Amino acid sequence: MTRDNYVGDEKCISCHRKYETYLTTAHHFTSRLPAEKSVLGHFSDKKNVLETANPGLFYRMDARADGFYETSVEGSAHPASHRERIDLVIGSGRKGQTYLFWKGLRLYELPVSYWTDIDQWVNSPGYPDDYADFARPVPPRCLECHAGYIESAGALTENLYKRKESFVPGISCEICHGPGKEHAARYASTPSASEIPPPGPDAETAIVNPAKLARERQIEVCALCHAGIGVRPLAPAFSYVPGRPLKDHMELQRPDPEGRIDVHGNQVALLERSRCFQSSQMTCATCHNVHVVQRDAAAFSKQCLGCHKPESCGMHVKLGASIVNNCVDCHMPKQQSNAIVSSANGRTVQPLVRTHWIKVYGTAAH
Repeated sequence: MTRDNYVGDEKCISCHRKYETYLTTAHHFTSRLPAEKSVLGHFSDKKNVLETANPGLFYRMDARADGFYETSVEGSAHPASHRERIDLVIGSGRKGQTYLFWKGLRLYELPVSYWTDIDQWVNSPGYPDDYADFARPVPPRCLECHAGYIESAGALTENLYKRKESFVPGISCEICHGPGKEHAARYASTPSASEIPPPGPDAETAIVNPAKLARERQIEVCALCHAGIGVRPLAPAFSYVPGRPLKDHMELQRPDPEGRIDVHGNQVALLERSRCFQSSQMTCATCHNVHVVQRDAAAFSKQCLGCHKPESCGMHVKLGASIVNNCVDCHMPKQQSNAIVSSANGRTVQPLVRTHWIKVYGTAAH
């Protein structure tokens, strides 16, 4: 698989300056190289140690001149240790971060992550809390949702890569818009995006505007990462091009219509259960503008009010006109995820994630 048709974010932003705000979003920061500002955990004394349920085991995080390290220390009289360097940072830090390390050309997850809500180091989700484990492999499909690109060398599910230097951090513009080389060449002599002429009949072959895709194809651009990790890959990671059927790239898990869907990882399936989705033509982009930071839940209410009258809400009698200020916290409440379970100093921690199943949740949600 060649990447010759991809040009990178810097080239895209050089013309599309109004989308420079994308460079501040969680999508863009969902993977980074380790640096003082990108690794959010603490390295100072007393804050750089993670105790475990095993009294004979703890982890120590160190910032050294040559990088950031995680070290497991076991035993008391003659402690044994295992140290690995943080080579890649995964996660924007909104909820937390986890870290990866290279062993030759294979990539592994480190056993200690950072949890933002409690501002502490924690055992990486799913890792044991009683013995040191540095052996969890990171296959390409995991990186496909957290990076712009990396060149794989093994099978579709193997954690073997050709070149470390091929790693492109963050979700890049071309993940959602497709390869940009032809588009960039077409407008190379145009001084600014504002002077770009109207697109010709073949414009969609040069770049993809997800907003112009059919509804199903639009949602699939998001579903690549927000519909679960999938049952099995059908094509190499990073080969999906927006606008093409996602079913040709990977086999998605189809949840039981009555089964429980965790609030983390499959927002698309939850949205599809919503009557709002089923009785309209809404897509993810109806509420989300991925080019800017969106943190104010109440701000999404204006999308709700495009279809719903405030007086029709069962809480209107009690709350009156203020009902328009925040539909989301009632009808898309934050719920505890059972898909991300971690531990810190013997304490179980699970994040609260906003559900995308839009419905009436009863008085407990108000």
